[in-house]
Amino acid sequence: MSSSAASSSRPSRSPAAPSRRSVLAGAGAGVLAAGLPSTAGAAEGPPLGEYDVVVVGAGAAGMTAALTAAQRGLSCLVVEKAPTFGGSAARSGAGIWLPNNSVILAAGVPDTPAKAEQYLAAVVGAEVPAARQRAFLAQGPRMLDFVMANSPLRFRHMPGYSDYYPDLPGGLAGGRSIEPDQLDGNVLGAELARLNPAYMPVPAGMVVFSQDYKWLTLAAVNARGAAVSAECLARGAKAALRGEKPLTMGQALAAGLRAGLQRAGVPVWLETPLVDLVQEGGAVTGVVVERGGARGVVRARKGVVVGSGGFEHSAEMRAQYQQQPIGTQWSVGAKENTGDGIRAGRRAGAALALMEDAWWGPTIPLPGEPYFCLAERTLPGGLVVNGAGARFVNEAAPYSDVVHVMYEKDRGAPGSHIPAWLVVDQNYRNRYLFKDVLPTFVFPDAWYASGAVKKSWSWDGLAGQIGVPAAALRATLNRFNAQAWHGTDADFRRGASAYDHYYTDPAVEPNSCLAPVWVPPFYAFRIVPGDLGTKGGIVTDERARALRPDGTVIPGLYAAGNASAAVMGHSYAGAGSTIGPAMTFGYIAANDLAAA
Repeated sequence: MSSSAASSSRPSRSPAAPSRRSVLAGAGAGVLAAGLPSTAGAAEGPPLGEYDVVVVGAGAAGMTAALTAAQRGLSCLVVEKAPTFGGSAARSGAGIWLPNNSVILAAGVPDTPAKAEQYLAAVVGAEVPAARQRAFLAQGPRMLDFVMANSPLRFRHMPGYSDYYPDLPGGLAGGRSIEPDQLDGNVLGAELARLNPAYMPVPAGMVVFSQDYKWLTLAAVNARGAAVSAECLARGAKAALRGEKPLTMGQALAAGLRAGLQRAGVPVWLETPLVDLVQEGGAVTGVVVERGGARGVVRARKGVVVGSGGFEHSAEMRAQYQQQPIGTQWSVGAKENTGDGIRAGRRAGAALALMEDAWWGPTIPLPGEPYFCLAERTLPGGLVVNGAGARFVNEAAPYSDVVHVMYEKDRGAPGSHIPAWLVVDQNYRNRYLFKDVLPTFVFPDAWYASGAVKKSWSWDGLAGQIGVPAAALRATLNRFNAQAWHGTDADFRRGASAYDHYYTDPAVEPNSCLAPVWVPPFYAFRIVPGDLGTKGGIVTDERARALRPDGTVIPGLYAAGNASAAVMGHSYAGAGSTIGPAMTFGYIAANDLAAA
């Protein structure tokens, strides 16, 4: 493995990550498999209604599509499997990666269409058609302006949250990502009770934006961190005095889109799972759903938009398409995401691609729910080792790349890199928030009992607990510490990219993401390949139309979000590369239907 493996200066096609050839071979297998005879077709059950457009899924993609269709004068229905709306987007931090949008341009971000096109092409490569890339870049800013004009949503720039590969042509170290501004949940009335809860609830009495977590992590040791913490409390107090129910991040995004649908009079049927698509003469003309315990048919005069999310919680599909070890219990995606829309699309004749991939991230399998690591693996005073007790990756690299490396290395020697272990010392614990555990506070007993966390007063003792050779771990820590004191990671170039320094400690010099691991006791956290959701699904064109394996269009069938093969391919351009394209292609689909 080269010394620059998984450095954030380049995307996941680095030598340490799966090669383009190997991942495309896997995707090709998925496309060929998708050519199976269709079983979709005959209507099943009594009629439940007829609309111009039926949208499957009330997440970011689906609700954006429905809002667009309604505002274009089409009658529209949203059907949602869950008893709540919002899907994975509601659970998320709701970063949205959208080059050249009006919010970042107003904030002074020096973006241009040429820079964005150059950067996305460098990140994604030729595996995603240039027409799809251009459609996303051209329509994304328009989508955002449309959403702000037709819902209560407003957005704010996330300054300093770098593109994930800022050193590539067109990359911006200052970032292109935005997030929702504060929204009063009272705008939804009683419907607020049906909002899918957040993955990590905001602490009571505070109003916290996604970007605040960078500073809240440092609140015990950094003046700005303490100030941001006080600001979060002040926002909470102001909202309480005004009688508001303040929402931020994914909660604000989902609530704002739902409020837009309320204003537009779009019905949303919860607890109404998709059973199948209806096809007539090769065209998709409706959906079979289950509603109130019985199946029925909803007709779609113009077409169906599948925005039902990925298949991260389908053990069967993960076993079929993805490398082992894999676990539905390691995903933080919405639990209802079991690939229903993808399978229905396949039965209707759609090609599938990118099924072996996901929006990966190093994850700690804590009891109750997995924890997707962002800051924890990047902060100074920690490193990640494999089963041999050796480092193998730039811990601060984009999270998807880190897991690509884990799988690539584990492929030749199962169990060698999965699980891996994040090793930190007491100095790290004295300084930084870890998940929701304050600095110096002890971790819950359940974490230790589950095997997710180990603790020892010596390096050798820790090695014994995690099952790695003690001599190897000592050698790794001695080398890492020597490099940390000098601030240069000669092995994996941690700190070489602006992205590496986002979740770090600016007080640590000369490299804000490197510090020695030397103060006992020592801790090790089990790291597995978790995800935010899968990224493979129905193959679509630049108009979000579903395609057959031969490249022809399936009339009346559209897909967006994680039900479709991602426009990001096997990579990840920046924070919000899931939600930004999901909303954009939902918008594109609805506009295409309106123009038909």
